[in-house]
Amino acid sequence: MQLLTDYKIDEIPHSEHPRPQFQRDAYLSLNGKWSFGKCRQEEEITPTGEILVPFSPESALSGVEEGFVLGKDEKLVYEREFVIDEGLTLGRTLLHFGAVDQYCEVSLNGTIVGTHKGGFTPFAIDVTSAVQIGRNTLRVECVDRTEDSHGARGKQSEKRGGIWYTAQSGIWQSVWLESMPKDCVSDFTVKTDALKKTVAILVDALSKVTLCVFDGAEKIYEQESATGEFSLSHDFVLWSPDTPKLYDFTLTTEGGDKVYSYFGVRSVSTGTDAEGKARLYLNGKPYFFNGLLDQGYFSDGLLTYPCEKCIEDELTTLKKMGFNTLRKHIKVEPMRWYYLCDKLGILVWQDFVNGGGRYINSHVTVFPFLGIKHKDDDYAYFSREKAEGRYEFMQGMAETVAALKNSPSVVLWTVFNEGWGQFDSAQVTEKLKELDDTRLIDSVSGWHDQGVGKTTLRSLHTYFTPLRVPKDPRPVVLSEFGGYSLPVEGHQFSQKIFGYKVFKTEQKLHAALKKLYLEKVKPLIKKGLCACIYTQVSDVEEEINGLVTYDRKYWKVPVEFMQGLNAALREESEKVK
Repeated sequence: MQLLTDYKIDEIPHSEHPRPQFQRDAYLSLNGKWSFGKCRQEEEITPTGEILVPFSPESALSGVEEGFVLGKDEKLVYEREFVIDEGLTLGRTLLHFGAVDQYCEVSLNGTIVGTHKGGFTPFAIDVTSAVQIGRNTLRVECVDRTEDSHGARGKQSEKRGGIWYTAQSGIWQSVWLESMPKDCVSDFTVKTDALKKTVAILVDALSKVTLCVFDGAEKIYEQESATGEFSLSHDFVLWSPDTPKLYDFTLTTEGGDKVYSYFGVRSVSTGTDAEGKARLYLNGKPYFFNGLLDQGYFSDGLLTYPCEKCIEDELTTLKKMGFNTLRKHIKVEPMRWYYLCDKLGILVWQDFVNGGGRYINSHVTVFPFLGIKHKDDDYAYFSREKAEGRYEFMQGMAETVAALKNSPSVVLWTVFNEGWGQFDSAQVTEKLKELDDTRLIDSVSGWHDQGVGKTTLRSLHTYFTPLRVPKDPRPVVLSEFGGYSLPVEGHQFSQKIFGYKVFKTEQKLHAALKKLYLEKVKPLIKKGLCACIYTQVSDVEEEINGLVTYDRKYWKVPVEFMQGLNAALREESEKVK
């Protein structure tokens, strides 16, 4: 397995504050070396091995022996000691996990303090009564059943190959402690209106809260509120990929809690253009979302990118290529990934993570290519019989929305993808609208569309048939297309490869991309196409349809070449009024 050797892995990896939109000064990263082991689930052990958190034990960067596999009847055991002073016992202390796959039980100083189910969403545990000044011992036990569970697993598979990738387990995002007074900011929600240039902030706190807003170093707003409700009106610069303007702000309670955050003022909606065609809107105007499918897998870290510099460089390159959108595919990234998209100006279409049982009916995946769709209240057809699994999906959806609700870059939720674990999509979509009425929704991306009025978009996945814009009162998007593949000797995961259309030379790949973008996609914009999401950012294991290889060492498509194709799409989209 090749490493991203151009990037330095720190002794404490990912030590930056994990929540840029909810920062406090009293913070301690618990990433780094932990004691580690595995045993049968009914056993108790003191781990004697070592692992580098937050990398999963199946990844090369974890330091665990190559070929590590967690058995179905086994559990992972993590332990570490840490020392804290009075600065982390201010009245209330929280222990945060970015993500732990798949189920975990957490103990502090011998006391079980909490559990969590769901491998892709962040959670926090109040450890005020268990933490102590001086030395503390933290223990985390994890179970991961992958496909034998009905919970969220995304693209992980025990039998990887093709579009299914190596399964991982355990802690794979940052772990940290933070402390605050009892009179603290528990939560807050930011909603912006680009047309009115207003911002509403609702704060959950026990006492009066003071809000300060900054434009760079200049304070432009200060107000106290006994209710935690703030309404701002200002000549805000609107946030967009062209102008990713962010405003910093602080929230301070009477009890002395101070939270640092930021917002960007933008709105997304749907409407019609001058010719009556349904369109997607950004900040009150028709906008063409031109992006890439982003799986977020890395050759050395699997679901965990090696370091912040690595991912910032990648996002910057994609922006230079002229892309304005990334579809984060069946994965929830660390919060700092979304911060970088906020800062750089990259729109994010966020998938919820799929689950459900193993498919027992190949018709689920085959029939949609023939134009045949199926009612998604047939749970057995979609391997969604387990009520527990359906509940867990809804819980994961709510947790994902709660985590990302204030990010300006996140503009669309994808509920179900290609029928994987799909169920009751119309009702689930309505529930999502209750959770968040400010973003677009693609409730059934690709297949098994449940009809007009049941989804926000007409969402197409087109790899083998001609690209088109079907008649539909909803905005039509290509939420997946392309998938052109090029094997690059010396940069492949294995000699076994998967791709929708494989080319033998860069010249042939570039010629095909030029024809695809200029002759097939560009003419569809005038006909009503609102977005195109090309598959994909990078190769992932055997799947080699990325613009860059899995090890991120070789770009198959030059920046300038892709710039030209995307500039042509942008020029055409700007004709839409």
